[in-house]
Amino acid sequence: MAHPNRRDLGLLVLRVGTGAVLAAHGTQKLLGWFGGGGIEGTSKAMEAMGFHPPRESAVAAGLGEAGGGVLLALGLATPAAGAAAAGAMAGAVSVHAPAGFFAQAGGYEYPAFLGFTAAAIGITGAGRYSLDHATGHVLDRPWVVAVAFAGTAIAAAAVVGRRAQNRAAAAAATEADLSPAGDGTEEPDDR
Repeated sequence: MAHPNRRDLGLLVLRVGTGAVLAAHGTQKLLGWFGGGGIEGTSKAMEAMGFHPPRESAVAAGLGEAGGGVLLALGLATPAAGAAAAGAMAGAVSVHAPAGFFAQAGGYEYPAFLGFTAAAIGITGAGRYSLDHATGHVLDRPWVVAVAFAGTAIAAAAVVGRRAQNRAAAAAATEADLSPAGDGTEEPDDR
């Protein structure tokens, strides 16, 4: 016997679970809930990780996670929600990438999984048990998918690229400070 609603029920479970995890993670950043640092603590962490400006980066990451997560769970504006959450996770992947893939070593396994899952939901759609379906998919059109994911890809590439430049500049400044003369130049060898 066929079960025509199993796919929609599966999408509901996946959306609500993924959205709840993302929303909880984002509220740590925005509101300090669940042991998070709130905007102030997250801003300091963002600065230490090379994201500038740090406060705006904290707000953007928190909104991408919390807002994208809530919208995914509701199944509302699903393409934009999935794209926003995936973009936030791209930033997290860039932070964890130096530690390799696996989470037990501090790697990017977990944010990559959340990002890919959010992106897949955004591309697939929310299914029948969603606010998108209830509103006639007004915010879930093919052009919304294209615009949301293209915009997020451009924004994420810019943010991750700027972070890489900031970290390279900080590393160069640290290297210059550690040189024997302390001014970035080598002292001549008088031997």
